[in-house]
Amino acid sequence: MKALALKWRRMALALSLLACSPLLHAQDNTANIPLQKLFGRYYEEYLQLYPLAATATGDPRYNDQLPNTGSAPFIKKQHDFYTRYAAELKTIPYNKLNSDDQVSYAILKDIIDRSLEGEQFHNEYMPVNQVFSLTLELGQLGSGRGSQPFNTVQDYENWIKRATAFSDWTDTAIANFRKGIAAGIVLPKALVEKVIPQLDNLAQQDVTKSVFYGPVKQFPESFSAADKTRLTAAYEKLIREQLNVSYNKLNRFLKEEYMPHARQSSGISDLPDGKARYRYCIYNYTTTRKTPEELYKTGLSEVARITAEMEKVKKEIGFKGSLQELFTFMKTDPQFMPFKTNKEVLDANFALLKKVEPHLSEYFGVRPKTPFEIREVESFRAASAPPQYNFGNLELNRPGIYYFPILDPTKVNVTGWPMEAVFLHEAIPGHHYQISLQLENKSLPQFRRNNFSAAFVEGWGLYAESLGSLLGCYTDPYQKLGAYGTEIHRAIRLVTDVGLHTGKMTREQAIKYMMDHEAIAEATATLEIERYMAAPGQALSYKTGELKIKELRDRYQRKLGSRFQLKEFHDALLKGGAMPLDVFEAYMNAWAATQ
Repeated sequence: MKALALKWRRMALALSLLACSPLLHAQDNTANIPLQKLFGRYYEEYLQLYPLAATATGDPRYNDQLPNTGSAPFIKKQHDFYTRYAAELKTIPYNKLNSDDQVSYAILKDIIDRSLEGEQFHNEYMPVNQVFSLTLELGQLGSGRGSQPFNTVQDYENWIKRATAFSDWTDTAIANFRKGIAAGIVLPKALVEKVIPQLDNLAQQDVTKSVFYGPVKQFPESFSAADKTRLTAAYEKLIREQLNVSYNKLNRFLKEEYMPHARQSSGISDLPDGKARYRYCIYNYTTTRKTPEELYKTGLSEVARITAEMEKVKKEIGFKGSLQELFTFMKTDPQFMPFKTNKEVLDANFALLKKVEPHLSEYFGVRPKTPFEIREVESFRAASAPPQYNFGNLELNRPGIYYFPILDPTKVNVTGWPMEAVFLHEAIPGHHYQISLQLENKSLPQFRRNNFSAAFVEGWGLYAESLGSLLGCYTDPYQKLGAYGTEIHRAIRLVTDVGLHTGKMTREQAIKYMMDHEAIAEATATLEIERYMAAPGQALSYKTGELKIKELRDRYQRKLGSRFQLKEFHDALLKGGAMPLDVFEAYMNAWAATQ
């Protein structure tokens, strides 16, 4: 794998050098037909292998399928899939491709390399956690408000078939948990304790109160009375005899058998091959080979820089105490918790949309056509869910959805998750713009339209927060301070994620570090730190991607002077879609060369 990685880095360097060379623009611009066919076959087989991904994109062909992703046959099938396409890519003469095909080639190669490199760590031995898990995704799909369609009788029957397969998935998950116990690859106890109430919630004894009963409550008017009666009975039986049984079985296993073996440690450095495992996590999420220590030092430097900016705002406000005292004030003063109802919280988010919209055309020439909605996070996952975005589908008229969690509206603090900065990141012009424009861009191969490289996607989201002053936001100093708070939050992630997973910090130390450096409630800090424990390396992607975008923007501003236009920079970035960061740099260098 190291040899493959070295070969790819050399290839990326060559692409970067070519990007600034007139030779690139003298190439034959004809698309490589064998490569385009390879892309098409890859994507078709990818959707067959991962039918939930097909559903998410609006492709209905596999809506009745739920793969047993932890089973040995599936793991072998997945390995063979990526190995075969790695071999096929080698037969394509990279240096003879036009620039667009070179970018697509490089992106696909990165996807394949990361997938194959990760196999050695047996992540199937920890198949469930409190943030990223099929147990939660199934609840979203089956609620009738997610990407699983419930428009026709066939749609309703597709879900019955898909949900029934959860029984096999659960049995395999339990078997894999047992393999993990034997191999010493187990979840932290603190995370298992968070999963158990989620499973309780998802296994409602009263089936009419189950999240999976949602589709029954919203039958299309076109359904006949006979179909409604039949499907109601089928869904009640599905919930009672399949889903509840599976969730309860998994719950009992975690409580009675797994919990005594769960580890007290916080990070994966205590697992077998912990250091190598974490280095892979960094590569997988940041698409870079940065070392843990390099990221840790970047985090400390960014925390210091942003803290200095927060001190300036504190002075503007006229607050006489320390930053920590200001954080306490922001966390506890009633003025920052103005809501009485859930509707008021959602209305405040809608007001942000109206505030931002008049400024968008000045900084974005390309804008998505996909509809956009703001919704409250569903109750079954609200306790562990931060504000988040679920992408839509223009062809199906399915909106992109900005979800905001509301456990108690009177405790929603407008600075705890600073509403302006979070909206800019998760909604507009953050994820809704970037992801929707990528999905809508039919000039990209389909696999690129549905590629969501974390460092790029989350890097753009964090970068979008920095545009707030240009978009009519941050006029309130507390929201400006909140924006610095979200930025320092991502810098703190570099420190705490690395700290947790290299043994520098315990869970409790990481929570304290976060609370010492930003205005965040202990419950929220705990939720965040436990999220990093569940997905090592994922939290590193935000700051890593944002810093790369800003580095390139500032470089081009210096080189191009008056020829640099921020709108054109944004448009070029968004038109290309998500990429590994080294490919992104080469792609943007090629754009800059045309300016």
